[in-house]
Amino acid sequence: MAIKVLYFAHLAERAGTREEDVDVPGEATAASVRKFVETLHPKLDGALGACRVAVDEEFAADDTPVHDGQTVAFIPPVSGG
Repeated sequence: MAIKVLYFAHLAERAGTREEDVDVPGEATAASVRKFVETLHPKLDGALGACRVAVDEEFAADDTPVHDGQTVAFIPPVSGG
């Protein structure tokens, strides 16, 4: 299944890209996509656990299904002053 993955802030630096097209095996959820991209980019291991996940620009729970052609974004926590 082909999806687009977006990385924001320091995640883009760790992944070496801001976005990429990936082929995720089988049926996917937001959580399984998280695990899959951690295998693609070992520098992301542990960093994605604290991130919000969005599927097609809407925040999603870990059990949200991800379908062919969708976009999954990983958004790290931000702080302000």
